[in-house]
Amino acid sequence: MTKRSRIPLNSALVVGGILTALLIVTALVSLLWTPEVPTRVRVALRLKGPGEVGLLGTDHFGRDVASLLMVGAWNSLAIAWPAVLLGAAIGTAIGCAAAAWKGLADEIAMRVSDVVFAFPAVLSAIMIGALLGSGPLAAILAIAVFNIPVFARVTRGVALQVWTLDYIAAARAIGKHPLRITWEDVMPNIAGALIVQVTIQLALAILTEAGLSYLGLGVRPPNPSWGRMLSDAQTYLSQAPHLAIAPGIAIALSVLGLNLLGDGLRDALDPTLKGRGATA
Repeated sequence: MTKRSRIPLNSALVVGGILTALLIVTALVSLLWTPEVPTRVRVALRLKGPGEVGLLGTDHFGRDVASLLMVGAWNSLAIAWPAVLLGAAIGTAIGCAAAAWKGLADEIAMRVSDVVFAFPAVLSAIMIGALLGSGPLAAILAIAVFNIPVFARVTRGVALQVWTLDYIAAARAIGKHPLRITWEDVMPNIAGALIVQVTIQLALAILTEAGLSYLGLGVRPPNPSWGRMLSDAQTYLSQAPHLAIAPGIAIALSVLGLNLLGDGLRDALDPTLKGRGATA
């Protein structure tokens, strides 16, 4: 009987997995249930502290903070996931092509990546917002554009290592087309590295989305967003500090969980890291 290969567990993987699962579950539950209607204004109950009205109190409009956080989790993931996946798809294709054909194609791909990488996501969102108007679409496109050169470089780096292996040389010797080699032989060997990078970039995407919403370039009112909650809380920091603490902790735990998950997956999937840890 053969043993099934399993991903070895480590503390970063476990803690990151729990925090990430909590984020996803909270986002999904918000689609079906929240303690209160997130957009319900109750002026008579404004700026109530945690426990006075609801679990986490109310904001300056009397809206339930816990409900805003739950829906904000969904809105963050609804922007971060498509943005990272779009950037990963385009960047991976560019990186694979650069590794397969090298030469001029490689040089052009990397120089274009350098140019795109020079523009931060916030600046891209401002430019895209000027063309399409600010909102979720502009945020998704801005984060996706920022992620393209990241995935292009990561993919090219790991793919070039695979292209030096003997079985790839044998496949080329028998006349196998580079596209077929890339799909059948290279992609399965770099999938682990790409999964890890997706996890890490997702954490950055959530942080970037919060920053864009803080500046008014992300989710539009009255839809809840963690970044806008932080922006609105500035005026009431002395009266109601919980308005800033709650979304701040939500962002911190989400980013921490995804980063730990990425680190844990890297340690589990990359055997060379284990060897370094053992010899250090």
